[in-house]
Amino acid sequence: MVTGKIIRFDEFRGYGFVAPDTGGEDVFMHVNDVDADKRLIVPGALVEFLVEEGDRGLKASQVRLLDRAAAPRSVSPQPGGYATGSGGEDGDCDVLSAKEFLDEVTEALLGSAPGMTAEHILQTRQRLLRLATHHGWVESP
Repeated sequence: MVTGKIIRFDEFRGYGFVAPDTGGEDVFMHVNDVDADKRLIVPGALVEFLVEEGDRGLKASQVRLLDRAAAPRSVSPQPGGYATGSGGEDGDCDVLSAKEFLDEVTEALLGSAPGMTAEHILQTRQRLLRLATHHGWVESP
């Protein structure tokens, strides 16, 4: 069994990705392979799973939630639906890595526009990453 953290999950489509603690590429996860209350499948939740070779790459199976402190997903999102960040009164904020930024952007896109295709999400993420890098919002590669 491998442990990791859910980095993305689209509750409407029923799939997402897990980042293994050991590193390497993210692993696809489908809701049917999760042995937990589906409302607890949220980004940041810690999980344990088996890694299998699926038709399209790595796939998580027998996914078990380890993070019991995760709150169930709210049925109706709050207005705005995004985090305000951890900036102080002086306007400073944390600079994210490119991966952290892309994870945040993906969550925002999946939450606000669930009908976007994977191709549209990838194109939008890359354009936003270039913009964020230009403005110094993310660490330079």
